[in-house]
Amino acid sequence: MSITIQQATTDAEAVTINYGAFIQTLIDFVIIAFVIFMVIKAYNQVHKKQEEAQEELPKPSNEEVLLGEI
Repeated sequence: MSITIQQATTDAEAVTINYGAFIQTLIDFVIIAFVIFMVIKAYNQVHKKQEEAQEELPKPSNEEVLLGEI
C-alpha cells in the first residue's frame, strides 16, 4: 500500500510513500512487545511462587542449629 507522489519518468523512478510497510512494522512491534510482556509476567509468577515456597519452610529447632554448628 502506497501513495504515489510523482509518476515514474524515463530517467527517474516513481516517488511513493509506503504507508503499508509502516503499518506492518507497527503491527510486528506490538506483537513482539506483547510476547515479551507475557514472558516477563510468567517469569515473575514463577519467581514469586519459589519465594513463597522458601518462606514456608519450617525453622530449624535449637537442637538442629547447635548440631549444624558442630
